[in-house]
Amino acid sequence: MSWITFLRSPCLAALSALCLITFANAAQAGEQPVTLSGSIEWSMHNAKGQPYRILISKPEGEVPYTGGYPVLYVLDANAYFASFHEAKRAQEQFRHAIIVGIAYPGEEPLNFLRRAYDFSPPVPAAQNTPPQGGQDELLDFLQQQVMPAVADRFPVDTDQQSLFGHSFGGMFGIYALFTRPALFDHIVAVSPSLWWHDRFLLAPERRFSADVRAGKTDVTHSSLALIVGERDSPQEIQNSQALHRRLQPLSAWGLRSSMLIEQGEDHMSVPLRIESRVLQEVLTARRQ
Repeated sequence: MSWITFLRSPCLAALSALCLITFANAAQAGEQPVTLSGSIEWSMHNAKGQPYRILISKPEGEVPYTGGYPVLYVLDANAYFASFHEAKRAQEQFRHAIIVGIAYPGEEPLNFLRRAYDFSPPVPAAQNTPPQGGQDELLDFLQQQVMPAVADRFPVDTDQQSLFGHSFGGMFGIYALFTRPALFDHIVAVSPSLWWHDRFLLAPERRFSADVRAGKTDVTHSSLALIVGERDSPQEIQNSQALHRRLQPLSAWGLRSSMLIEQGEDHMSVPLRIESRVLQEVLTARRQ
């Protein structure tokens, strides 16, 4: 067989295919999953047996003079944990913090059904699609299971524990402030869904405000940061602005509140723009 004949023969095609398979197998053999340096993960189940992934961005350096590391809890962590983790590690002033991501099994960035239940109030049966009403169950899970588990593994500054939530998660964070104000020192609520279920947060807001004014709730060291995108819906922007105005008088009792409109961002892009701002907000607060 001449070289010309060989080059035109099926043998060359078969040899080429074999080479491609060999090269592909070699490349795949060298592949490794991407991991986040300085992070760990464990699994937990709540009281009803629902599974969660707990993602931890470990603190670096010596334990602060307070005797513990500050902690930021991040909801919807499948979507947001990695960017917070790397924003923290890239900036030396934030490396001493612990970031705890509350995530769900699987690779979906935003698990619609799980978050719709976890972050919402109970609703009438006729409106309960998708299933809702798990906000107190999630708060119990955080308070009774997750936070003690973190404190078992790391020295924690119990006076510097914060919560970040976006959209439904932001609504949940504000609910946590109104109903369990001692649980978190700082809440960052991004594009919170304050319109949900006929603005159900208005009732707990009134009770919270009355308790603060009556001296029953101490907000001396508490803060709420409201952040929305410039291209969020007008309703979401206006609702957040109105909430900020209503809470400002509580500054006389110590509550810090702020309102930011992030230029050029919409409902889904804004949480991915503000990681450093959030870390600055919750990790630089000081108390005596």
